[in-house]
Amino acid sequence: MTAEEMITVTTDNGITTLTLNQPENRNSLSMAMLRALSDRLDALADDPDTRVVVLAASGRVFCAGHDLKEIREQFGQQEQQKALFDLCSKVMQQVVNLPKPVIARVAGVATAAGCQLVASCDLAVAADTARFATPGVNIGLFCSTPMVALSRNVHRKHAMEMLLTGEMVGALRAEQIGLVNKVVDEQVLDETVYNMARVIADKSSHTLKVGKEAFYRQLELGLEDAYDYTSQVMSDNLAAGDAQEGICAFLDKRKPEWKDC
Repeated sequence: MTAEEMITVTTDNGITTLTLNQPENRNSLSMAMLRALSDRLDALADDPDTRVVVLAASGRVFCAGHDLKEIREQFGQQEQQKALFDLCSKVMQQVVNLPKPVIARVAGVATAAGCQLVASCDLAVAADTARFATPGVNIGLFCSTPMVALSRNVHRKHAMEMLLTGEMVGALRAEQIGLVNKVVDEQVLDETVYNMARVIADKSSHTLKVGKEAFYRQLELGLEDAYDYTSQVMSDNLAAGDAQEGICAFLDKRKPEWKDC
């Protein structure tokens, strides 16, 4: 299967959907799938036609994590195994660092690195039938890299419960602990996801880029440093044409005309 077949791409009105498309392999994050996803994210970073990204999957499993058959074939080849986890970590950081908001559309099961992928997205909407787990502990391989994204999105005790038990978490529980934003009936999953995407896509892409970058950066800073940093971000943001246009449009009671700069 080619990279183009592994991950399909559609763009409509500024919303680009990346669909993991290996349902026969439970959309596992094999080296090939990770390379394809990395390439897609690279291409979207500077794509002027993309304002919001939706990450979806075909079939009944969103993503089952790493391909354990591939991992078994590499027993004793630690360098190759390290390369797999390094590439996966790179992809997760690409999602976070992408200068466009990323929404996970989750139907079915998301486990291990698949759960990590959901947690790495800026927003997530799940069908009420979706389930999540970090079950590595059950097979003797603790979900250490998924832990990074999970622990940055849910309370540490909830994260530890998922990591230590390896048990499945239902969609409503995932919403309660902050892993996903919304849970809806699967029949209205697309409607909900794309309504959210359209609301965001209607904003200035420059402003979204500034805000997303600042959000993740300030999280890693102490309180005083975070305020110093974000004060500078807001000052710089105010000098941008879209900020000035937006303020004038608000005061003039008209719709802003974004120039995305």
